[in-house]
Amino acid sequence: MPLLDPKTWQSRTLAGGEYAVIEPATGETLATVTLAAAEDVATAARDARTAQAQWAKAPHFVRAAVLRKAGDLFAAHADELREWLVRESGSIPGKADFELHVAAQECYEAAALASRPSGQILPSEAPRLSYTRRVPVGVVGVISPFNAPLILSIRSVAPALALGNAVVLKPDPRTAVCGGLALAAVFAEAGLPEGLLHVLPGGPQAGQALVADPNVPVISFTGSTAAGRAVGEAAGRLLKRAHLELGGNSALIVLEDADIDAVISTAAWGSFFHQGQICMTTGRHLVHASLYEEYVERLAAKADSLAVGDPHREQVHLGPIIDSAQLAKIQGLVESSTARGAKLAAGGTHEGLFYRPTVLAGVGDATPAYAEEVFGPVAPVRSFADADEAAALAAAGPYGLALGIVTRDTARGLELAERIPTGIAHINDQTVNDEAVAPFGGIAASGTGARFGGEANLEAFTDVRWTTVRGDVAPYPF
Repeated sequence: MPLLDPKTWQSRTLAGGEYAVIEPATGETLATVTLAAAEDVATAARDARTAQAQWAKAPHFVRAAVLRKAGDLFAAHADELREWLVRESGSIPGKADFELHVAAQECYEAAALASRPSGQILPSEAPRLSYTRRVPVGVVGVISPFNAPLILSIRSVAPALALGNAVVLKPDPRTAVCGGLALAAVFAEAGLPEGLLHVLPGGPQAGQALVADPNVPVISFTGSTAAGRAVGEAAGRLLKRAHLELGGNSALIVLEDADIDAVISTAAWGSFFHQGQICMTTGRHLVHASLYEEYVERLAAKADSLAVGDPHREQVHLGPIIDSAQLAKIQGLVESSTARGAKLAAGGTHEGLFYRPTVLAGVGDATPAYAEEVFGPVAPVRSFADADEAAALAAAGPYGLALGIVTRDTARGLELAERIPTGIAHINDQTVNDEAVAPFGGIAASGTGARFGGEANLEAFTDVRWTTVRGDVAPYPF
């Protein structure tokens, strides 16, 4: 029996109007969903707050069982969910399988959070028991993007629920199904009580209402730096916690001792995986001058060899860009870069939403596709003379998400990584990595630090309460 039924997947009547979910590869309408308006957000947040009180009192093993079951269901319904990820978000099947794997692991890891020790016994100057206890924040608002819709929703939803919270999830309407309605269906089948997970596809107005709602004390936002700034500013005025995972322009440093035969595949994956529509995509290739010419030539050849097409109907390496607006941004950055002197070594063309993997050589600080986050399959390559210059180039710019360093000397790679401020660093790997057990997040314009994975989830979705207990009423001098 299918998990997702368009007749029943939206149990609440929403006021934002109908929205056609489009398959970017074909332009076909896959589904019609109803969007949320501001009043829908208020209703959902109020209902979530009411339901959350009882959920917080549920024994930890009850909450854990729901999360474990949800993890199992992502595997049990993998074929159906894979097709939605491929068709709705333009993922190749391998990327869809990766999302499904991570989604299940996020649920299993979240299940373990439910029984994590929740506090500490503290010393006290008075004759009393003094301790801390982590308590649920109440209702968590989650705003998730289109590019890895399942992962970027479940990594907040699962731990927030496991720790006793309710959730209001606003997925990007372009991926309303695999980023939102699929999660609602999974958790309903897993036995999550009603009222604890509200899925409200919507645009910026719905997001603004979620941030502003008085029943939602914590916001978990994943998206662009520009939108994240607005979310952070609005939350700050209301004295709310906002966990922001934002954009990036991550560097891959290739030192002079690197194995160039091995590094080209790694480099291509870092820039071209999911059409470059990943926050931690390798946006800047910094290559030692002694390898630069060969690196550009071989990376361009690799780009030219990759198949681009409909991932649902063909075996391809890259699928479509999500929509025409994003395609226009990519094309504009590439064209303005070549106009400023960058050399187009590969790609730079498209048919419909299918953009060829692109390599730009001869880039510098003023090259738009090098200086800005492209969010497309574009690999700008720049040379450096020594490790000091590489560190300076990698650290330049507003972002601080991920870093990759390729070298045969791992100790040297670690030392170099220490000089470059980022939230994530990988030695002998590219910049696109994610595991449910690992903290994830960037610094500076890339976000507010690690807010997903392990202990970071405890800090993100609970408050610390100090409690003391005395046997007798405390005496005071007046």
